This record gives sequence, C-alpha cells and structure tokens, in this order.
Amino acid sequence: MVRIKHLLRGAVLAGVLLLTSFDMVPEHYRGWAPYFMTRPELEKSVSYADETREMVDPGKICIAGDNIYVVERYKGIHVIDNTDPADPRQTGFIVAPGCMDVAVQGSVIYLDNAVDFVAFDMTASEVTKRLKHYFPEPVSPSGQYYYNDSSDMILVGWKQIGKEEGRK
Repeated sequence: MVRIKHLLRGAVLAGVLLLTSFDMVPEHYRGWAPYFMTRPELEKSVSYADETREMVDPGKICIAGDNIYVVERYKGIHVIDNTDPADPRQTGFIVAPGCMDVAVQGSVIYLDNAVDFVAFDMTASEVTKRLKHYFPEPVSPSGQYYYNDSSDMILVGWKQIGKEEGRK
C-alpha cells in the first residue's frame, strides 16, 4: 500500500511537471536592434526636404520664432510653421539619422547626427559645422547599450524587432 501511494504521488508529480512544461500560450519577444552607417554616409546624411513626414516617434520640441521643431527619434526633425497658432502646419523635414535633440538660434539649427554635433543653416539648407564623435552612441529606447567595435560603422539608431513563437 505504501509503495502504491509513492508511485501514485510520483505519477501525479510527473504529470503536473509534464503539463506545465507544455505552455500553449505564444511567447512574445520584443527588443531593439542597432542600425549603422559608414562615416562618409553619416557626413552626407543631413539635408532639408520640403516634403512632410508622418510623426511616428516624436521626441523633443523646440520653438524658435514662428517655427516649431519636433524631433522624430533617430530620423530627423519636423519643421512646423506656427505663424498661425490656431492652424500650425508642417512645412518640411530635416533628415538627420541618429537625431535625438535640437536647439535653435536664429537660422541655425543645432542637432545631434548620431555621434556628431552639427550646425545646420536653414537659410542655406546645409551643414555649416560638424564636430565629429562629440556625443556617445545612442542608447536604445529600453536603455540597452551596444558595444560597437567597428571603427568603420557608426551606430545611428535602433529599430524595434519582435517575433512571436508558439511553444509546443
């Protein structure tokens, strides 16, 4: 009788362990993957585009004169005409990979272009000053750092990745 009790307990325990190890609920994984540019690509990447873009991941905001500048994280800066505060309208976009911050003085927009500090003149629509490797590489939105051991590639941002796996 004692032996049957032990066998029965063992069978129940094994069954519970077996059933709990087969989780039929999908496992969700989300994370961030770094993306890179070469130094020559980075130095040619800042430009002004007259077309507007959808705001997907807005960040910091800067107001200067009749304009509002809204950072699109890791992509660039939305330029918004605020001449009529009741009807602000997007007028353009400054492409600046790795951008997370902006400041304005007169017609010069100061921004980060990944690891570089850039002065962009809106009147001339060109970079007037670039300080290379002024900033550390961007940290992911989840706070993770990436050690970049390549001197040829510069981390300019993070793309969200995700996958769903069902375990059987």
